[in-house]
Amino acid sequence: MYYIDPHLHMVSRTTDDYETLAKMGCVAISEPAFWAGFDRGSGDSFRDYFRQLTEVENKRAAQYGIAHFTWLCINAKEAENVELSREVLKIIPEFLDCPNVLGIGEIGLNKNTRNEAIIFQEHMELAIKYDQQVLIHTPHLEDKYQGTRMILDMLASHKIERTRVLVDHVEEHTIGAVLDAGYWAGMTLYPVSKCTPARAVDMIEQHGAERLCVNSAGDWGPSKPTAVPDLILEMRRRGHSESLIRKVVYDNPHEFFSQSKNFKLPDPAQRGQNVV
Repeated sequence: MYYIDPHLHMVSRTTDDYETLAKMGCVAISEPAFWAGFDRGSGDSFRDYFRQLTEVENKRAAQYGIAHFTWLCINAKEAENVELSREVLKIIPEFLDCPNVLGIGEIGLNKNTRNEAIIFQEHMELAIKYDQQVLIHTPHLEDKYQGTRMILDMLASHKIERTRVLVDHVEEHTIGAVLDAGYWAGMTLYPVSKCTPARAVDMIEQHGAERLCVNSAGDWGPSKPTAVPDLILEMRRRGHSESLIRKVVYDNPHEFFSQSKNFKLPDPAQRGQNVV
């Protein structure tokens, strides 16, 4: 079964990972801008990073038949530095017309601070000004519930189509609020935090599959870029239909990303049948 990974940081992965993903059935990757493992010190470092996302990663992916798309922002962890954040915000419009850019993201909160909230709001203003979709990072572990509520409150103050916003890293205590508010929700499969495949399938069974995506968010830390096939296997073990599995891992991300003029994929029927 072919699938799309809506959140995967390939700048932190080896080229061998692209080959493995292709063999597992991954046909497209969405890569949000994120933390590089250390705090960057200048706007120019972000300009170089955005060039990597828009000029290099798409070529690495294409070698293995994978379409690569990206999002641009200064991430929540570095957003504590308001001066640097505003420098980066001025740079972002230079790249919004690049053919693999889908929107603004992953913006959000890290420690739920005032500065993070300020930069979140300014990212939202930028997205609205340039008619961009938005991908949102919710905080980790003990900060997640409060941070998600703060994010939903801030989103409500902006005039943006809710179906063009994906709130990522939802868990059992936040998924309901995100879906009830009319946004898309993303479940992240991590080996040590966020969701296991079993927990993610539990949430699909409880909340249904509408406006719900699943991703690996593979990055520098403990993570598994082939986590989506693990979810496919878990859904098959529980007897879910192939059509429901396809909806979660392919149709839903395709529907969400297709709201961007830059998201284009060949018809899966033209690829033949590949089985995970």
